[in-house]
Amino acid sequence: MSDQNTNIYKHADSDGHFRRKDSAFRSQITRDPMAEFPAEKDRYVLYINYGCPWAHRANLVRSLKGLDSIIQLVVLDPELGPNGWFFSGRYGSAEKDPLYGFKYLKELYLKADSHYEGRYTVPTLWDKKKGTIVNNESSEVIRMLYTEFDEFLPENMREQNRAGGGFYPEHLRTEIDAMNAWVYPLINNGVYKTGFATTQAAYEENIYPLFEALDRIEAHLSQREHQPFLFGGSITEADIRLYTTIARFDVAYYLIFRCNLKMIRHDYPRIDQWYRRLYYDETELTGGAFKKTTFFDIYKFGYCVAIGSKTGNTQLVVPVGPVPDILPAEKAT
Repeated sequence: MSDQNTNIYKHADSDGHFRRKDSAFRSQITRDPMAEFPAEKDRYVLYINYGCPWAHRANLVRSLKGLDSIIQLVVLDPELGPNGWFFSGRYGSAEKDPLYGFKYLKELYLKADSHYEGRYTVPTLWDKKKGTIVNNESSEVIRMLYTEFDEFLPENMREQNRAGGGFYPEHLRTEIDAMNAWVYPLINNGVYKTGFATTQAAYEENIYPLFEALDRIEAHLSQREHQPFLFGGSITEADIRLYTTIARFDVAYYLIFRCNLKMIRHDYPRIDQWYRRLYYDETELTGGAFKKTTFFDIYKFGYCVAIGSKTGNTQLVVPVGPVPDILPAEKAT
């Protein structure tokens, strides 16, 4: 859900506020073999870059679900260039699109729809058979990945057999959806509304609700039924959606996006403990998926590029701190 157009770094509207546009492709992959987009091994490709938190969600779930050999992953450069996301060979990205030899994600969108005039965003879920985009809305992509490819996975990796009922269990859906409803606008997107604000009024209108929402998460985690994860003993969608923002907070949003009222590591001990527990876990619970899909140096670079280019600064200076990028595992209990 990251943004692009010809005025690529003019993220804010004329009143100084950043407003994210809706995703355009909203089809579904299902287990039904007669569906327009049936679940099949080696049919679909997930396009991401490592910097984008929305793409991170999809990459994280792909890894958590063990779908690495089922759904191909293609990585773009984390810098948003004048023509949108592109391939470069830098930062773990491909030198060109392995399917069609394209240089830009834009070309993939225009292949799907030659009259397309919207944003070229990641994550993008592509169908190799039909040669089109299935979906580019991260919240919908991750829910497809929870369940629709389970027949290709070992029994223990299938959603119905996961402890707690899976990442989006029936008995917690109302609570997860309720949390998503305020975490998304105030935290996930709140850091962008703060960082891309171009007036003092717009900035202050968004920074205080952001930290009030983080305070709310801290209080939520103080309740025994909301430990060690947001809804108890099992990882759910709520943890996945919050994690990708928190992983970027101290290393990028705090300094580069001016989200600097508090730091996670110093001011939110429960959030920090929750975050480090996920990051460092390499048991069967996660298979190390959180750590494997987190790239701190790329976050510092990508957000510096975005802010620097927006202000016209051509000399990129990337912060080296904080040190360490994340506190050590032994401090998490």
